[in-house]
Amino acid sequence: MNRIPKGDDGAQPAPASPASRVSRGVQSVDVAARVLQALAQARRPLAPGDLAALAGLPPAQAHPYLVSLTRLGLLKRDPMSGSYAPGPMLLRLALLHLENDPAYRAAVPRVVALARETGFCVAICTPAPQGPLVVHFERAAFPLHVNLHVGSVMSLTTTSTGRAFCAFTPSADWPLPWQEQMPLAADEQTHFAELLDETRAHGMARSVNTPSPSVSSLCVPVFDASGRLRLTLTAIGPTAALDVDWQGAAASALRDTASAIATQVNEELA
Repeated sequence: MNRIPKGDDGAQPAPASPASRVSRGVQSVDVAARVLQALAQARRPLAPGDLAALAGLPPAQAHPYLVSLTRLGLLKRDPMSGSYAPGPMLLRLALLHLENDPAYRAAVPRVVALARETGFCVAICTPAPQGPLVVHFERAAFPLHVNLHVGSVMSLTTTSTGRAFCAFTPSADWPLPWQEQMPLAADEQTHFAELLDETRAHGMARSVNTPSPSVSSLCVPVFDASGRLRLTLTAIGPTAALDVDWQGAAASALRDTASAIATQVNEELA
């Protein structure tokens, strides 16, 4: 019979305290999560073999997980290509996560009002592993030909939104994909650092005619009471119509909206 080892004094070891125990998980669920994480990392539909490889699984082992995840609605399979994409249940869970975020709840109605007041499009973005992710895009009066929609990931270096995230997120906390987007040439690194300093000095970022010609933007961060960046608001409009002056009407409206959102968030979290 196997016996529990005793200490030198012959006493039984004390049972581990609840705080020191490591909760056991379900291994098959952990493996399924690797499949979902691989798809999220790719940010595009993947063939079964590619998805298995990215998840670090042999194709034969991945197959039953793909079947079960599809059956649950966490994945969906294109009948023509055979590729897998996020399923309806996964999208519902993502929306539920957003709707339960106090910052998102506070931001949406105010962004709708801001877009109507200014006539410019306004995007709400939250941090994601690949960069700032558009989670709400409110179109407005001025016609704007930009390829932006919910789910778009903003460039860190060429957009005001990206620079706002870089300026107000400690570089030690940047995910690896953020670091990989940084300029390589010394002069470009210096210029980018100057833009981040400018963003911090004014409390917002701006872009003029970049990355799209004739389109400009202003981006303001929203912080909680701890100083954590919760989301950003980006006003986007034709360069001829959007005043990007740091103290202009659009900048003031953005600051006021961000302040109102932060106040509501901090009241909810208090």
